[in-house]
Amino acid sequence: MHRRDRRRSARRTALAVSAALLGAAPLLTACGSDAHPGAAAVVGGERIDVSSLQAQVKAARDAQSASPQGAQMIKATGDLGRQKLNAMIFDRILGRVASDAGVTAERGELQQTRAAFVRQNGGEAGLAAVLLQQQGVAPGQIDDVVRRNVLMTKIIEKEGITETPEGQKRLQELFSTASKALAIDVNPRYGAWDDTKVQLDGGKDTTPWLTRVTPDQSAAGAEQLPG
Repeated sequence: MHRRDRRRSARRTALAVSAALLGAAPLLTACGSDAHPGAAAVVGGERIDVSSLQAQVKAARDAQSASPQGAQMIKATGDLGRQKLNAMIFDRILGRVASDAGVTAERGELQQTRAAFVRQNGGEAGLAAVLLQQQGVAPGQIDDVVRRNVLMTKIIEKEGITETPEGQKRLQELFSTASKALAIDVNPRYGAWDDTKVQLDGGKDTTPWLTRVTPDQSAAGAEQLPG
């Protein structure tokens, strides 16, 4: 397989993985636990404060409310709080996997990837509208989506992960190992973190998102949404 084809395949897988991650689970409604007051989760000894989580949710809800399709968007993303916490925890695991693999997201790569997403969606407004409607991503959160996809693509390339059952197993193992190493502690009011599934558990959708990625889903993800 040529380098360009390998990179396209890696990007398709990264897009679908991220989209699957960002599509998951029920609404958060609580405050901190006795062990970690004001914390939604602690990852690798670092807190994810409830206030930070709520700020992300508010930014997305404000953007949705300003849209003519706001009511439909809010209804479609009723699980937004849990989805955001899932993503915030995952990004810290992703950072650990990237560090272990020796890869980083360089500024130029981030700019190029965002520019590609903009072209694919008919401009900045189109990209913002798609991400807001389908994933509840506020305009100010788009750079997080871009960074996630750049790192995922580079990890997949560096580790030689393929769009096969064996490749999926390898990807799962990488993230599960990093998840365990970070000793993730989630406020029980929000559910529990599952190191094997690499996601919040105890909600309506507990399907392991990493193992849902297939070649067909990856291709669809690449065509439809840079999530």
